[in-house]
Amino acid sequence: MQIFVLISMFITIFTLLIAISLIRNSEKGERVKKKKTSLKELLKDMNQKLSLLLLKNKKQSKKKRKLEQRLSVAGVPVKPEEFIAFQWLGALFTAGLFHLISGNILFSIIGIIVGFQFPSLWLKSKEKKRMKEFNMGLPSMITSMIGSLRAGFSLPQSLQMVAEESYSPIKEEAELVLKKMRYGTSLEDALVEWKDRIPSEDLELMVEAIIIQRQVGGNLAFLLNKIVETIRERSKIQNQIKTLTAQGRLSGMIISLLPVALGFIIYLMNPEYIGTLFTNPIGIGMLIAGAIGGMIGFILIRKITTIEV
Repeated sequence: MQIFVLISMFITIFTLLIAISLIRNSEKGERVKKKKTSLKELLKDMNQKLSLLLLKNKKQSKKKRKLEQRLSVAGVPVKPEEFIAFQWLGALFTAGLFHLISGNILFSIIGIIVGFQFPSLWLKSKEKKRMKEFNMGLPSMITSMIGSLRAGFSLPQSLQMVAEESYSPIKEEAELVLKKMRYGTSLEDALVEWKDRIPSEDLELMVEAIIIQRQVGGNLAFLLNKIVETIRERSKIQNQIKTLTAQGRLSGMIISLLPVALGFIIYLMNPEYIGTLFTNPIGIGMLIAGAIGGMIGFILIRKITTIEV
């Protein structure tokens, strides 16, 4: 009896396998027919996918070039891929640290965000610091170039003297321009690349003046002298504006941080008293409205106290 059951099971399974194979073969035949009949549509679909892939790679390359420019401006000798890997390592490390301290998965997610954004904030601070040093040293660099031009040197020779006598970051930037010129780049193209790479209005003014002078002609030393005077007057006005608007900027920071500090102090003194804000729906709504209002007030004060020269 058991033999008949096994034989019947074998026949049933064999029949099912044959039926499945026949169905698959019929589907493959239909697909082959469709492919043969719709070859034009297939090529069109492949062309669309290739276009999307190229556009995606182009966007990625733009992001990579932008990150590479930021690293160059900040003076960080790191490749974009290495910086992104450092961001992810920082995110994993911070997430593990927050999880060890709190034991909560929510704090781990916060740690990932904080660890991933911290290198970007550090890079932004490096950019601002280096750009400030560059703008402060730019008038001295132009003054040295004026002295060299009046002594009879050419513009590349004056840049060479700047690279030898100046300090960082002027020294590195001038050496990079000279290096590009040695590799075959023309002086105009090297200066334009310098202007595009460094986001400085004073440098842009100097480069445009040099390019116009080389196209039209004239006394370059006299022109650069006027540019130095313009840069110094602009810097003087900017310092005066910062002094006059310091009180407003400080008021905006105090007004924005005062509710947070006061709430933290009340929480340390009496947690149950302020805990209602975080449990009651009305309290949560008041917190959201207060946070939005504080952000709007801070942005408006920053807009009022920011004056472009």
